[in-house]
Amino acid sequence: MTNKVLIVEDEDRIARLLQLELTHEGYTVSVADNGKDGLDQALSEPWGLIILDIMLPELNGIEVLRRIRKVDPFTPIIVLTARNTTPDIISGLDQGANDYITKPFEIEELLARMRVAQRSRTLEAAPKEQSGLLQVADLSVNKGSREIVRGGKRIELTPKEYDLLLFLLENKNLVMNREQILNHVWGYDFLGDTNVVDVYIRYLRKKIDYDHEVTLIHTIRGVGYCIREEES
Repeated sequence: MTNKVLIVEDEDRIARLLQLELTHEGYTVSVADNGKDGLDQALSEPWGLIILDIMLPELNGIEVLRRIRKVDPFTPIIVLTARNTTPDIISGLDQGANDYITKPFEIEELLARMRVAQRSRTLEAAPKEQSGLLQVADLSVNKGSREIVRGGKRIELTPKEYDLLLFLLENKNLVMNREQILNHVWGYDFLGDTNVVDVYIRYLRKKIDYDHEVTLIHTIRGVGYCIREEES
């Protein structure tokens, strides 16, 4: 699991303190000071954990949490709340927060809660990762045999199509931009046209999504691509 932590907190003093303490503990930390920027960052790349304040400008923390969970049900999220805000705590947990902590708090307590949340996520992911089976909806990829099956039917992919599908599945429910896809699938030294990503996404869609009611490969305008079940 990545050690990258996103802090979404509009109080500069608290955000700065958290950034310093977590960096000291070995985490790579990014900070957003409003809900809109926090949501954009949360969906732009994989995170090991997100620390999310409830009271935020532009977009409140509960709405940020709700929108994250629509596309990413797995990343551990700890919400920060003021004292005596039980409704906020209940709402946060109902929307998919892994834990909460009330202000003011001791950094040692937050670190402990972070470790628990990340450990729980690792345990949840372990069985499928160990089996080498990646799955979303009725699509599965066996990393050992390189067998791709959707709806009970085998799908044949070229090596590069397979690498692209594998990368999307390994980051299931997360939005990957073109640069991330190029770096991981084609390599950092790739000098070709970035449109190659769009071309190969089209190839994949014809083989993965064609003739299926549920679309799995999604375009996020202005950002990139992700693989997830279609929202109902």
